[in-house]
Amino acid sequence: MGNDIDVYLGKRLRRRRRLLGLTQQQLAGAVGVRFQQIQKYECGANRISAARLWQLSEALEVPVGYFYDGLSDQARQETAAEAEGGEMFARKETLDLVRAYYLLGERPRRRLLDLAKSLNGGEVAEA
Repeated sequence: MGNDIDVYLGKRLRRRRRLLGLTQQQLAGAVGVRFQQIQKYECGANRISAARLWQLSEALEVPVGYFYDGLSDQARQETAAEAEGGEMFARKETLDLVRAYYLLGERPRRRLLDLAKSLNGGEVAEA
């Protein structure tokens, strides 16, 4: 298994790919590798080279820095705990909800957010 940074980059890769609704096969085709390689990147088993990271950032329409956002000593320590307990944004239902939310206009989004807050007693947990 790769080190914590490889795992962190892989999680960011998976999160962005899923948010865009791409399969591993589609992303692999866009950067010229097989889908198994994308699987290995996402789980941190293989390191992502600088050139490949550039290609992935282009395919996923994010700057290269996106993959490192939030990476700090604390984030590296939490990576192992997240791998064990799962990650809220890795769930399919969460991604489906986020996609549906952003398909709404601004006013319906605000109303939906207000509804969700009211169902939770007006409190939103901090991420």
